[in-house]
Amino acid sequence: MDEIKVTIIDRLGDRHELMAPTDMNMNIMEVCKAYELPVLGECGGMAMCATCQCYLESDTPLPEQSDDELDMLDQAFHVEDNSRLGCQIHINEDIDGIVLRLAPE
Repeated sequence: MDEIKVTIIDRLGDRHELMAPTDMNMNIMEVCKAYELPVLGECGGMAMCATCQCYLESDTPLPEQSDDELDMLDQAFHVEDNSRLGCQIHINEDIDGIVLRLAPE
């Protein structure tokens, strides 16, 4: 499988079905930026800001959050139980069909 389907729900509630390559070592933040969705990703994917925060809306199993991700979310606004940093969700076949909602800015 060279691509997976990722659904992003933007801040207006619109659904965007995106195709993401599995062979480019990308993450959700980078895919959103490539499709020009309103994700800042100010730190460049280092888990040092929360401008790519999103909410996991599907039952897609994800790896445990790293200490860096947990620390950043501890300082962020609008954090929910299903909050994740998009830069920490790597594109691979295991997350095909994932549904994420962008957190408020």
